[in-house]
Amino acid sequence: MTSTRLSAPVAALLGLLSVAAGLATGHLVGGFLSPSASPFLAVGSSAIDRTPTWLKDFAVRSFGSYDKLVLLLGMAAVIGLAGMVAGLLSRRSRTPGLVLIVLLGAVATAAVLSRPTAGPFDVLAPLVGLVVSTGTFAALHRLGVRSAPAGAVGGEAAAAEPGGAPGVPRRTLLAGSAVVVAGAGMAAAAGQLLTDRGNAEASRQAVGRIVPTVAAPPIPAGADFVADGSPSFITPNRDFYRVDVNLTVPQLSTQDWRLRIHGMVDRERTLTWSDLTSRRLVERPVTMTCVSNEVGGPYISTTAFTGVLLADILNEVGVRRGADQVFTTSVDGWTCGSPTATLTDPGRQAMLAIAMNGEPLPVEHGFPVRMVVPGLYGFVSGTKWITDLELTTFEARQAYWLERGWARRAPIKTMSRIDSPGPFERVSPDTAITGVAWAQTRGIEKVEVRLDHGAWQDAELSTEVNLDTWRMFRLRGRWGPGAHIVEVRATDKTGYTQTADRAAPIPDGAAGWHSVQFSVQDRQS
Repeated sequence: MTSTRLSAPVAALLGLLSVAAGLATGHLVGGFLSPSASPFLAVGSSAIDRTPTWLKDFAVRSFGSYDKLVLLLGMAAVIGLAGMVAGLLSRRSRTPGLVLIVLLGAVATAAVLSRPTAGPFDVLAPLVGLVVSTGTFAALHRLGVRSAPAGAVGGEAAAAEPGGAPGVPRRTLLAGSAVVVAGAGMAAAAGQLLTDRGNAEASRQAVGRIVPTVAAPPIPAGADFVADGSPSFITPNRDFYRVDVNLTVPQLSTQDWRLRIHGMVDRERTLTWSDLTSRRLVERPVTMTCVSNEVGGPYISTTAFTGVLLADILNEVGVRRGADQVFTTSVDGWTCGSPTATLTDPGRQAMLAIAMNGEPLPVEHGFPVRMVVPGLYGFVSGTKWITDLELTTFEARQAYWLERGWARRAPIKTMSRIDSPGPFERVSPDTAITGVAWAQTRGIEKVEVRLDHGAWQDAELSTEVNLDTWRMFRLRGRWGPGAHIVEVRATDKTGYTQTADRAAPIPDGAAGWHSVQFSVQDRQS
């Protein structure tokens, strides 16, 4: 009697379904334990941690806020392909496929255990997923063999399992596969519901509107040129840019939030939500910029943050001599290092922020508490979901991005951006050229615009709100018909004019003049 061999499509499908069943079950178990226990999310987070800088920049530049979705889809495709390979290697014997699936399970287990917040029970999720994956593979492979024609692929002999076991109809294999698909789908969906079940949004809604002790002055008239195409001075919370390394948004309630302050201090403290909100709450408009922002990029927004000044807190705990770094940690294990001198400077007004535009922080922006430091890029200052603050030195501890070769100190550069006209837009001859300029902590003194590489012209500036916020510019005129190129450069209040020399965003922020090509319609055409 000839041996039975699975057809290639059937073998590949069995391997794919088996891996999917294991991942879905692991995701479900992770939903009960913690998001970091999910094998799928743990592998994705580990991939982000190990992504080369150039690839990370490409993803942010190409996909923006969808970069993590693209990563997950790509990862799912790779894992699915590995499952198909496991099936194809097992057309005659299930052993090679089982070995490959076990290796995949070992990788997933290592990824889960490598997460900074891994708990002792988190290993259960990948182990349960591995058991389900191997069990499903063995069961489906047995059904596949028993329902396959004996001999070569496409043979017509009666189905029989090697060794004389009776065959089963092909529809039994199809039914078993359908059960696996349905089970995996339900497990994955349930796991995602459990992952998202966190009570952060309910806690946020319970907080209600936050009233500052020291309210910011009203935004003056003329702070933007929205009618001519500039952004609004205050960015609505829903439009505030978001760039982080999180595949799932951490869920933390005000009841559970704690901030431990320790290290090189005279008096260690642990703050609760009530400790924080019982203090003087200061409201202040601040413009934040991501270091990943390309020249002319979108990752800049302005909001009225409300919070407690960090200088006051650090003064209370007593910072010891030599502590040049404030090392902060998020609830998900992400770390950040900020210069102590900046945070203890009362004039900088760095804060533990609890509100944006009068509302509690959106969950994706760090609810219940995040750090805000005017004038520093977020990767050295903007810890969201902050739970630990240690006074230490830069030599003693390296933060997440410093370990990856980014800058230790990253002041935001003097920059500008054209918002209107848009790239390759056709406009009327009297369309104003508008945009924004920023130089947090220094302020904008002047913005110049030039058309078609001609002479620089001073643009009109919007009313200044404070030195830590952006400033809009506008240049009015009549432009001749045809194609044009417009460039912009800003000068801050120290007298520095931004350089024309281009620099990539990493390691310490992009540089260069922004330019836009547009065309003017000839009204006679």
